[in-house]
Amino acid sequence: MTYDIVIRGGSIVDGAGSDAIRADLAVRDGLIAAIGDIPERGAEEIDATGCLVTPGFIDLHTHLDAQIGWDPDLTPVSWHGVTTALMGNCGVTFAPCKPADRPFLAAMMETVEDIPRQAILTGLPWSWEDFGGYLDALDGLKPGINVAGLVGHSAVRWYVMGERSFEEAATPDELAQMARIVGEALDRGALGFSVNRLVLHKAPDGRAIPGTYAPVEELIEIARAVSARDGIMQFVGASHEEMRRIADETGARILFSLGTGVEPGAGARTSAALDELCAGRDVTAIAQTRGTGFMFGLQGGLPFSGDTWRRLRRVSFEERLAAIRDPETAKVLIEEGSQKLRFDLADVYYLGDGETPDYTQTTTSSVAALVAATGETFVELFLRLSRETGGKALFSQRMFARNLTEVADLLANPKVYPGLGDAGAHVSQVMDADWGTFLLSHWVRGQGLYPLGEAIHRMTGGPARVMGLTDRGELKPGKRADINVIDYARLGTLRPEILHDFPQGAPRFSLRARGYRATIVNGQVNIRDDQLTGARAGQVLRAGEKVAAHA
Repeated sequence: MTYDIVIRGGSIVDGAGSDAIRADLAVRDGLIAAIGDIPERGAEEIDATGCLVTPGFIDLHTHLDAQIGWDPDLTPVSWHGVTTALMGNCGVTFAPCKPADRPFLAAMMETVEDIPRQAILTGLPWSWEDFGGYLDALDGLKPGINVAGLVGHSAVRWYVMGERSFEEAATPDELAQMARIVGEALDRGALGFSVNRLVLHKAPDGRAIPGTYAPVEELIEIARAVSARDGIMQFVGASHEEMRRIADETGARILFSLGTGVEPGAGARTSAALDELCAGRDVTAIAQTRGTGFMFGLQGGLPFSGDTWRRLRRVSFEERLAAIRDPETAKVLIEEGSQKLRFDLADVYYLGDGETPDYTQTTTSSVAALVAATGETFVELFLRLSRETGGKALFSQRMFARNLTEVADLLANPKVYPGLGDAGAHVSQVMDADWGTFLLSHWVRGQGLYPLGEAIHRMTGGPARVMGLTDRGELKPGKRADINVIDYARLGTLRPEILHDFPQGAPRFSLRARGYRATIVNGQVNIRDDQLTGARAGQVLRAGEKVAAHA
């Protein structure tokens, strides 16, 4: 018997929560063929001595709906062990969409998720109207990893109601039409329906996006169509009472984004409230693994005001660096930049100048503490560190998950899965696509938050159950060969950097990983020694095709 790939001598962590075992693993025809002592050779042999062998990570919260059009490799999540990504979160999707409404949906995605509208309009084929057609278009892009989609409330409401979708209640006929369209989307492959209740998410004209204020009765009626097909109801910004009522009246499965406060005990209180919500219901929360919110530096956003700073924003990185090295220009920048900032320096952290960024600092290491220690103003500190690092200095303003102690108490809850990396969204401000790498390197290897088997389950087998995937998420013979081979001791996130590889050269933050000896997608090596191979073996996963009924 011959195999396509044999992974030898690794510590296999199966994704079901079990402890690691030392064994070989064989792959044939895109499936896991055997696990154990395998004497037969493979066409490719991967030495996993000293490495973990895990299922590929499943990212439950991405906005790669547009980026897949011009970056089918789906970086940077593919650099960080992700082999399956769920798109269409937060109510904003590109289907259903009438041809005349393409500019509106692109503009709404720009204002909500910071994805440039021109990149969206020129980078996607726009060959669809219904959600099934959108998935068909993704097939033609030949993605590097597996992708699946949710159909968004805002898109559906606009499709049915047009301008009235912002503030008016749907008529009975319109509500029936929305429920029918959502049901048809699931019949064509959508995994569920996403809802956005965050008032801060705005359309281009400043109004809250369609669906933000929709009556809960509308969501209940749509949830009936979703539940009948065993789909997911994904929420951002919804109240526990809304989700409780929807789950109780429809039996729908709930997935939602969850954060916690900074005050002592906040994590435990949030966890207790989650337990109450979950009681007797199929509810899963997803939470960020580290502080995040707004990342800036000379190569990206500049938080200072003044005419000279405004001119600096309009020039290239090289010109910015030359300007701050000029003493006279620097003097003016310091004078202008000393005006009041729009954020508290106690929430801002310098990410350091090492190979890996420091995301774990406490308030004693904040920028407020740094300027107090050096006697500099923040703008002086910013310019000095930017010069010393050749313009690579980066700062992070923590707006979410600000207190890691409280984050740990929240992540410990078994109904909370790590993630919320938002890959593909807020690309010029945030970069959290390394959530899996950070979870393993900091929370598990560094802090021992939970056993390795449990950590891998929360990244693989657990999310697979939420999505309804029965053919992947665990390492067992017969399952799809989505696999990571990880040099655990070396695993880490490298420094973020600005790339200009979106259409029209639009900028985005990205970040690479170290320690991924191999990532295998559907039996083909997609990452080898932290580099893409160009295999592009991902699949578009559809409900009823690659997704089986929830048990």
